[in-house]
Amino acid sequence: MPYNPRVVILALNSRLSALDFFMERTLILLKPDCVERRLVGRMISRFEDKGLNIIAMKMIRVTPELAREHYAEHVKKAWYPALEGFITGAPVVAAVVEGLEAIRVVREMLGATSGLAAAPGTIRGDFSSSRQMNLVHGSDGPEAAKREIALYFRDDELCGYQPTVTQWLRASDEG
Repeated sequence: MPYNPRVVILALNSRLSALDFFMERTLILLKPDCVERRLVGRMISRFEDKGLNIIAMKMIRVTPELAREHYAEHVKKAWYPALEGFITGAPVVAAVVEGLEAIRVVREMLGATSGLAAAPGTIRGDFSSSRQMNLVHGSDGPEAAKREIALYFRDDELCGYQPTVTQWLRASDEG
């Protein structure tokens, strides 16, 4: 991140560390295949084991309308009806995770979109053997995360907190 004196002044004035600006929130969706295969607990454990905070979580059924909002950029594609049928076919668990560089960290934990191409050790590499049924969605950038979180959660449903174990997960100068 390039030096920006306004960010430093803001950090000093608000008593935040400059590293607080690297804290991110991202949406994860544990998709119908994950729920139906009873892998929800194992997926949540992986995110928590990595030191990410779950600050919101609920099980819902995605409606066709919500699917069209979430996947707006894909609605006109030939394969969209199959995607909509899949995502609306069973419940999903929607969650917001927070942590340092959470968007990048979650995306790396998930692995390649296709479980067939995902590296061992990633969620998709360990649990998916499909190009399409890839268990978990993670926002692909800050703008997408903000938009997607707002689709699934109201502001008053987000419960940010600082776990007491944080001091054992990262050095004090890491946020």
